[in-house]
Amino acid sequence: MNNKKAKTVFTPEDEPYLGRETVYAFDQLIIVAMRTNGKIASHSHEIEKNDLQWAACQLVPAGFSLALSIRELVRQGYLYGSLVLLRPLAERAITIYYLHRFPEKVAIWKNGWNYKERPTLSKMFSEIGGDKFPNCGPEMTKIMNSLTHGDPESAMWNLIESEDGSIGHPVSKILNRPDLCDKACLDAAAFMSILLTMALAIFPDIEK
Repeated sequence: MNNKKAKTVFTPEDEPYLGRETVYAFDQLIIVAMRTNGKIASHSHEIEKNDLQWAACQLVPAGFSLALSIRELVRQGYLYGSLVLLRPLAERAITIYYLHRFPEKVAIWKNGWNYKERPTLSKMFSEIGGDKFPNCGPEMTKIMNSLTHGDPESAMWNLIESEDGSIGHPVSKILNRPDLCDKACLDAAAFMSILLTMALAIFPDIEK
């Protein structure tokens, strides 16, 4: 780990968390998502899209872009930043899932998804999963909200042990917290899977 600390920029050959199963799984999903996105993008230019498909054309690529940003931050050891990006990734994944699940809500999206009209992320989680997990929204969004708003609880996600054994909050790379790497990759992969599933459901006619 000492040699890695001296690095300024990591590559796919020497990144700090190379070899972790969570990183590998995330990478495999990215390959499938990028291949599928290319097919859908091409197909979407050839058809007359409905309102839900227009929403998907905006939300899915944006979500994929955020997932790729998280992956690059993990590669470079910027784990705290990768965790902060989970909230906007979740927002896009859950929004397209919500619009697919409740097509009558597409009108709100078409009208600009205005703050006073649209449901909160917590409410969308609860409406989607509330039949099996009542009021799950607040629990699902608690950590993401904390990371986004920077409250005292969020500081726990930016802790490292230094060489002298003391605990501190780094301003740069985190190279010795595989647990944070796993959380960033697993959560990002989960939301990316939702985006991929929704893209395939909303554009069912693409060549598989």
